[in-house]
Amino acid sequence: MLHDPGSYSPPLIINHLELEAAEKDVLKRLASEIAHIAESPVHREKAALWQKLNDLEPDRPMVWINEIPWHEMNVDDELTVRCKNPWAQELETRLRRTVYQWKHMPADMIVNPWIDCPLAIHSTDFGIIEDVNVAKTDAKNDIYSRHFNIQIREPEDIGKIRMPVVTHQEKTTEATYEAMKGLFADIIEVRKIGQTHIWYTPWDYLIRWWGIEEAMIDLVMRPEMVHAAVERMVDAWMVELDQFEAQNLLSLDCNNTRVGSGGYGYVSDLPGKDFDPGKVRPANMWGCSNAQIFSSVSPEMHWEFAMEHDLRWLSRWGLTYYGCCEPLDRKMNLLRRIPNLRKISVSPWNDLPVILGEIGSDFVASIKPNPACFLDSNWDAGTVYSGLAEKVACAAQNRTPSEIIMKDISTVQYHPERLWQWSELAMKAVGA
Repeated sequence: MLHDPGSYSPPLIINHLELEAAEKDVLKRLASEIAHIAESPVHREKAALWQKLNDLEPDRPMVWINEIPWHEMNVDDELTVRCKNPWAQELETRLRRTVYQWKHMPADMIVNPWIDCPLAIHSTDFGIIEDVNVAKTDAKNDIYSRHFNIQIREPEDIGKIRMPVVTHQEKTTEATYEAMKGLFADIIEVRKIGQTHIWYTPWDYLIRWWGIEEAMIDLVMRPEMVHAAVERMVDAWMVELDQFEAQNLLSLDCNNTRVGSGGYGYVSDLPGKDFDPGKVRPANMWGCSNAQIFSSVSPEMHWEFAMEHDLRWLSRWGLTYYGCCEPLDRKMNLLRRIPNLRKISVSPWNDLPVILGEIGSDFVASIKPNPACFLDSNWDAGTVYSGLAEKVACAAQNRTPSEIIMKDISTVQYHPERLWQWSELAMKAVGA
């Protein structure tokens, strides 16, 4: 995530990295596992299948799992971090999770024959941090109930939303890059990667500062104030994107980068015929948006207070993805007004036959099964498979290119094997 609305992180400053011999050994061993996994030709085969899907010419539905409750997944210390250095711990965690997912629940996952070295990019964000009271049922889980304390009450409060300032900590990037090259020189390639797909979702931020009930009431009672706030949010995202482009900090996402709330971004239309490898522009990339809080808002108000504002952002990208958890089955006429739309989120809250009938073969349906299936009272492999098979059949009946994305998994009740089995069942359902 580019931004965290719940906290502010200062720029990461690293001038030199000195790791212990044991830490180096851990990282080298994991890199060797990644390199071995990446040697398989299956990754090229899967990349071709993902591209055919996003080109609207699929061989079959594709399957992927993300937003995993990693705190519940550790088996035989496979995810236990050994490094002590904070930077090394973060890298080790990333590598361990890749190996773990490939081993236990790969579905149509793709592993690169290189390891990313992210550029040390810092944004000052939007000037407001959520003020929240939380209630947790599991101290290890980062998904919990929240009560947002209001920070935008009057029109003058909109000025609290600031324009971000983006900086590239070049010395930190070089320090981490040189450290990774030194570690993995004889094992696997290291590539610098800038800002890839941007999760653009203005309303997810506004309701944290405004209050959910208060914002919904103000759609009717104070529409001018709402329009002003949304426009300022769009301005802020655009200003930030301008800086990414001007500083040449963008990297392509038409690869095994997650797009929107769905799967991978492989597609033949991107980066496009005018692509300059030395200068990635938004037109070479995927854009996205959503308005999850508008689940029960009328189509007319959804357009007026969200989508119409978003067009300034969405029009900058080569292709776009719309939606997340909000049901969109009654709003397809709005979605068809979005430029370069290619993928649509189909959350569990949609009437599946209705929305797939509306989508037809014009877009990719990013179908999200309900993760409540992993609860103790719900878990039944036969029922899970039947539900997946029904979704696949519905997509086939409507000739809809589809991906099956299991996400928003807040818990598997500390039974990681359920998620492993789900991966197998989903692949069986799509005929893989």
